Amino acid sequence: MEARARDILGATPLSTGECLFLVWAPYADSIKLRILDSPGRSIAMEPLPKGYFRVVAEGRGSWRYLYELGGNGGKERPDPASRAQPEGVQGPSESVAADEFAWSDSRWRGRPIRDLVLYEIHVGTFTPEGTFDAIIPRLRELSDFGVTAIELMPVAQFPGERNWGYDGVFPYCVQSSYGGPCGLKRLVNACHEENLCVALDVVYNHLGPEGNYLADFGPYFTDRYRTPWGQAINFDGEYSDEVRRFFIENALYWIRDFHVDALRLDAVHAIVDTSARPFLRELNRAVQTTAAELQREVHVIAECDRNDIRTVLPPERGGYGLAAQWNDDFHHAVHAVLTGESGGYYEDFGKVSQIARTLTSGYVYRGEYSRYRLRSHGSESKGVSGEHFVVFTQNHDQVGNRMNGERLAQLVDFEALKVAAGVMLVSPFVPLLFMGEEYGETAPFQYFVSHQDRDLIEAVRRGRKNEFKAFRWGEELPDPQDEGTFLRSRLNWELRKTEKHKELLDFYRQLLRVRTQIRALASGEMSRVEAQALEEEKVLVLRRRADGQQALACFNFGENPARVRLDLGEKSWRKMLSSRDEHWGGPGSSLPECLVSGRDPSLTIEPFCLALYLSDDRGTT
Repeated sequence: MEARARDILGATPLSTGECLFLVWAPYADSIKLRILDSPGRSIAMEPLPKGYFRVVAEGRGSWRYLYELGGNGGKERPDPASRAQPEGVQGPSESVAADEFAWSDSRWRGRPIRDLVLYEIHVGTFTPEGTFDAIIPRLRELSDFGVTAIELMPVAQFPGERNWGYDGVFPYCVQSSYGGPCGLKRLVNACHEENLCVALDVVYNHLGPEGNYLADFGPYFTDRYRTPWGQAINFDGEYSDEVRRFFIENALYWIRDFHVDALRLDAVHAIVDTSARPFLRELNRAVQTTAAELQREVHVIAECDRNDIRTVLPPERGGYGLAAQWNDDFHHAVHAVLTGESGGYYEDFGKVSQIARTLTSGYVYRGEYSRYRLRSHGSESKGVSGEHFVVFTQNHDQVGNRMNGERLAQLVDFEALKVAAGVMLVSPFVPLLFMGEEYGETAPFQYFVSHQDRDLIEAVRRGRKNEFKAFRWGEELPDPQDEGTFLRSRLNWELRKTEKHKELLDFYRQLLRVRTQIRALASGEMSRVEAQALEEEKVLVLRRRADGQQALACFNFGENPARVRLDLGEKSWRKMLSSRDEHWGGPGSSLPECLVSGRDPSLTIEPFCLALYLSDDRGTT
């Protein structure tokens, strides 16, 4: 009875010392479990309805095993829901011992989405060791700095030891070179001890090409649709109920077994589902039910390039009910204005008015014609709370998918970096920082892999070259397979202590502090946000209100000083900060300490400058 009560996919150790194996394989006539630690030991599995097979194996300890698929050429394959692949993606699976990890976070309840300051980390390049354990000594510094959540790029087992993580082929298996499942649990537990949430990037739109054996077991994929990475997942065809179960159970696995606080769903625009029961809605409902049982806040955040507001609308309004989604429009608008780039998707951007539009409405494109896409793009987002949008000026995609992986620090000067930080951190949205951004990391973040298949390696090289044609960068592409590409992408944490890097770090820290101290900046209420763009001057004037308090932020995105007239109302305003102050490594600022109604309402904003003022009627929190 205990075994049936715990019928979950993969290998589940039981308290009796036995192990329950459950696999979905409708393509197989029969299946044998072959246990490699006992030569010649094969066990026929019991067929169950809907194409499942199960068996309880006697014995104690862990098992290395394969499934022998009868009626399918007698192929031997690892477990699609493997918890460990000690010999890599081509080797046998290994059961993981019953959870004996000593969690110390029983009182942890998570954080509301509005309180998140996300910090995106690639485990392999964040430290020289490239492991979960090596991140732990850095957590206190991140927490003291103002980060409230780390976001891990995918950790599912991938080929070799170098990868962004989006070539994972075992969704339940934690990458062994990072430290495996025990290492991830130690990291999550340590994060909670430092009052940090953990968001995990998961990939439910495709699997990687090397070591991907799911199609040998059943119809996990469909030829009805295609993704940029190959076959689409079968979320709406025959047998799709069990495919959905595979991925929903995976989401719950990270929440229950690893205590993660949020899932970031990669590229949901590549999840095609024409059914009346949208997979994303079903996934989120299961996550929220589990979160309620655990008495924790758990968030589902989507990456979606369609500007589709249904992602975050509640089900009663026709949406999927996710907590938030990445807002690429914000990034593109800020990046294009600061860099002047106009290739690829930046063709649709480059105006300060577009930054103003995203700050007040969420998306820039809400049904307007896109020259890059050659069609109308996006849906209406006005009126949706700011906490439903995650914004950034850098992330792994926007840095790593440049030909040479240059960070913003290599594309604009120091003062412009501070303006970019300012517009993100005084916005009404949930901010995300890309590792090293806060101190102006100079190492690139380039695309790297460690595939074993020669044909695949060449295909990846060709694919990367074709990807950059629209951007007209005309440079030599770093070889993704070369280990040097990976090594160049490691952070240099010592930079945080030197000159301009330390001053930039202090500026970010102050912005994060101000963001929490000033009520008008802490609110995500979009109806209390006003933005005015002066296109010719390249100036943006942003006003935010909350509880009788007002914040006034003036941004100059240009190389020349600009004089602007301000509506000061019947209030006096005091300066909270200027990005050009010498304290932040700037050349100095002549901005007045106070703005007073009845005086000259004009203000000269220096080049590449953020000036932040606060009305004095209520003060700070």
